[in-house]
Amino acid sequence: MKLSVAFRYRLQDPLDRADFNAVEYINTLFPTEQSLANIDDVVNKIRLKIRRLDDNIRTVVRGQTNVGQDGRQVKEITRDIKQLDHAKRHLTTSITTLNHLHMLAGGVDSLEAMTRKRQYGEVANLLQGVVNVLEHFHKYMGIPQIRQLSERVKAAQSELGTQILADFEEAFPSQGSKRPGGPSNVLRDACLVANVLDPRIKQEIIKKFIRQHLSEYLVLFQENQDVAWLDKIDRRYAWIKRQLVDYEEKYGRMFPEEWCMTERIAVEFCHITRVELAKVMRTRAKEIEVKLLLFAIQRTTNFEGLLAKRFTGCTLTDIPGVRKRPESPLESTNPFLEDEPGEDGGTEKDEDLAKPRKPKAPDNPFHGIVSKCFEPHLYVYIESQDKNLGELIDRFVADFRAQGPPKAGTEEGGAVLPSCADLFVYYKKCMVQCSQLSTGEPMIALTTIFQKFLREYAWKILSGNLPKSSSNSGGLTISSLLKEKEGSEAAKFTVDELCLICSILSTAEYCLATTQQLEEKLKEKVDKVLVERINLTGEMDTFSTVISNSIQLLVQDLDAACDPALTAMSKMPWQSVEHVGDQSPYVTSIIMHIKQNVPIIRDNLASTRKYFTQFCIKFTNSFIPKFINHLFRCKPISMVGAEQLLLDTHSLKTVLLDLPSIGSQVLRKAPASYTKIVVKGMTRAEMILKVVMAPHEPPVVFVDNYIKLLADGNPETFQKILDMKGLKRSEQSSMLELFRQRLPTPPSGADGGPSLSFSTPTPEQESSRIRKLEKLIKKRL
Repeated sequence: MKLSVAFRYRLQDPLDRADFNAVEYINTLFPTEQSLANIDDVVNKIRLKIRRLDDNIRTVVRGQTNVGQDGRQVKEITRDIKQLDHAKRHLTTSITTLNHLHMLAGGVDSLEAMTRKRQYGEVANLLQGVVNVLEHFHKYMGIPQIRQLSERVKAAQSELGTQILADFEEAFPSQGSKRPGGPSNVLRDACLVANVLDPRIKQEIIKKFIRQHLSEYLVLFQENQDVAWLDKIDRRYAWIKRQLVDYEEKYGRMFPEEWCMTERIAVEFCHITRVELAKVMRTRAKEIEVKLLLFAIQRTTNFEGLLAKRFTGCTLTDIPGVRKRPESPLESTNPFLEDEPGEDGGTEKDEDLAKPRKPKAPDNPFHGIVSKCFEPHLYVYIESQDKNLGELIDRFVADFRAQGPPKAGTEEGGAVLPSCADLFVYYKKCMVQCSQLSTGEPMIALTTIFQKFLREYAWKILSGNLPKSSSNSGGLTISSLLKEKEGSEAAKFTVDELCLICSILSTAEYCLATTQQLEEKLKEKVDKVLVERINLTGEMDTFSTVISNSIQLLVQDLDAACDPALTAMSKMPWQSVEHVGDQSPYVTSIIMHIKQNVPIIRDNLASTRKYFTQFCIKFTNSFIPKFINHLFRCKPISMVGAEQLLLDTHSLKTVLLDLPSIGSQVLRKAPASYTKIVVKGMTRAEMILKVVMAPHEPPVVFVDNYIKLLADGNPETFQKILDMKGLKRSEQSSMLELFRQRLPTPPSGADGGPSLSFSTPTPEQESSRIRKLEKLIKKRL
């Protein structure tokens, strides 16, 4: 109880209060700045008081373990212990704060003294410590003494900044020469201090030093100087190389390494050079020739590459002209599907295409930092390529005339013309070169030039050299090939002309595929915002037209060669045929022409098999309707005559089914799409003859048989059948009326005339039908 009473008397001590305020307590102890001189005595007294409190706490705890007290006494003792804990914690906080205050006051005094003496080495370490300690007093800035110390620190920082800038100005004056000798230790230490000061001080030091270091460059390479022109651009880059070496030797250790001063000097040189070159080129634009421009660009890009090897680009922020250029090598038959030189040290082999690709070297961060200035003048380069490509096309034309078309039976026969590969190799060279100069508008201009000469190549080299007439007929034109020849064989293309057509077709296919890859490559090279302006669809359509025209020429040639035989068929007296024999002479003539042309075309289109298939399909689609039309002209026809025509039709069908591999030692099954066309068309011809062979009495049976076999609701076709049978007009009228009555009713809502279904027979049905036909023919014989 006595101890408890004693504690109550201590409540008057501010350290024992629960709402203790350390700031008020310190102000009580140190009412003035002069009273800080006794700070050590005060600290010692507080530490003594802490030790006494600890002793009292231990005495209370030990006493409680030996003497039993009731619950109320225990609570009173616990309350007293808590008060002692509060006092101890507040004392600890006060001591820490007093220590920081002592460090801050002493640090500020030392900082001001060292600043006056330019002891930058010591200032660099001390300033950072003072700033760190001052951060602990942010919540005490309302205290006048603390606020005063903070203002003194700011004043010292400001004075240091001004003083250091003045020291650098004295060492490296804006006007006049640099101070001889290397940097002093004072400036080296001053840079360390600048790291702690406002960043603007560091930036100003860097700016003034670089400006002074490059001042000589602006004088030597003024716009009116001879060395300022493009033909002496190497001297600019040689000058900066010497300056960087000089800087490293004299001042390399003066600035902190993280300032990257060497790179900063090089980057500022690049900015100045870009501006100065742009200025001089605007003034002397008429003197810029393509060779001079490319020389300057090459030297500049080489210098940019050298910078990339030497520096990291860490000082670059938003440098105009710096860009990324993705590459995408593809395959080898196409110059745009190959690796570009320098990507992997060469081009890939075919067997390497499936292997994992090596990671690419990082892009050059300095690309365009100087060379961007040449972009407005790249029209000179574009105009030069326009001229060069025009001359190249003229040379292709002259070479074709001098050397003649590819000869049949040689390796050149049907092969891709070598001139197209030369054209696209030149395209690739131009594209790569231009993309290294610019990936902006000049690439769009170059694309326009590419489009122009792709069209010219298609017109002058490909379409312009397609045969217009056969050498056997003098003035025969393509249109005349479609006209019937009476009493004579049709003039045909020579073997060499067929070979030339196939060669032009193969070349057009190569150009089509390569143009597509060219478009993709251009889109990879050009800036993303310009990708939509790259479109070579029109040029690809042009080559597709050349392919279509070439196939049509081949079809027309073979088609026209068969015309005289079909004409002879239609003029034969089929009513007078007395017995069925071997295939008719006109069939033999058609088969002969097919066997002459098709193997030549197939061999010369071996590398473009799909277009040979197209030729076969187009010829069949042209020949079969023509054959049926001539079949309708064979009138009147006797039963025996119809049987002979049926035999001839079967022979032609067999030949047409074998058309894709006719005369080939390698038997290859014809495409299903082609076989379907032949079976459907020639089956119709056979059905026509079967209807002709059927008796027309009774009429109802005849009409129903016609509708079932031909599935043709056109009265004109039915009348042609009646003409082939030799019926009189009076008989035909009643037959036509009956035909109209017997036609099936069209579906409800259907437009047009009657619609009849007709299904192509299956191969089994076709074989069965052929066997029955052969038996019928043998029986007739």
